[in-house]
Amino acid sequence: MKKYLAEAVGTMVLVLMGCGSAIFNDGTGAAWVLTVACAFGLSVVAMAYTIGGISGCHINPAITLGCLFSGRINRKDAGMYMIFQTVGAIIGSLILFILVKVYNPVGTGTGANAFADGQLVQAFIAELVFTFVFVLVVLGTTDNKKGAGAFAGLAIGLALILVHIVCIPITGTSVNPARSIAPAIFEAINGSCKALCQLWLFIVAPFAGAALSAIVWKSINPTEK
Repeated sequence: MKKYLAEAVGTMVLVLMGCGSAIFNDGTGAAWVLTVACAFGLSVVAMAYTIGGISGCHINPAITLGCLFSGRINRKDAGMYMIFQTVGAIIGSLILFILVKVYNPVGTGTGANAFADGQLVQAFIAELVFTFVFVLVVLGTTDNKKGAGAFAGLAIGLALILVHIVCIPITGTSVNPARSIAPAIFEAINGSCKALCQLWLFIVAPFAGAALSAIVWKSINPTEK
């Protein structure tokens, strides 16, 4: 149970800091993109060195799926991880929802992911490819024999920053179904169902990218049979 709770706490922090940076900073220009990208990446670094020894610090259902397909976690733990990650994300979004109402009583920001009309294919490809890259970095840096050891958390956080820098203009960057589910729920509570209607993409594409990364990693990893 402790590792499940650790995943909930870690995902809560990721959503709180990452989505919070998107909500409470001016949403324009390269500086804003870098701010949000660093907030998500640094959140992963912080949590990797906080709960990594307890749960592995997945804090992302896509990473958990990649680990499942790579044989690093069993199905029961994978399912529980995903549930607790989603719960943690909802708690993080709830805190932001409350803060937004205090900060601005008419505010509606939740940090939800969305893509522009007519850009469905572009958004799907982006989320699939960037999740593939991110999860591949996770699998490679955390490998028992060929990984980065104590530097894995730093490498993973930096990879997430890179992914956000490129992907934010396209979808706001998910590469994490739990991170997308929670803000979409609270955006719907605020009266807009756009994020909720588009949510399927931010679940399907990251999972597809994670599955692909597991296949590729097992193919190129020299320690795999």
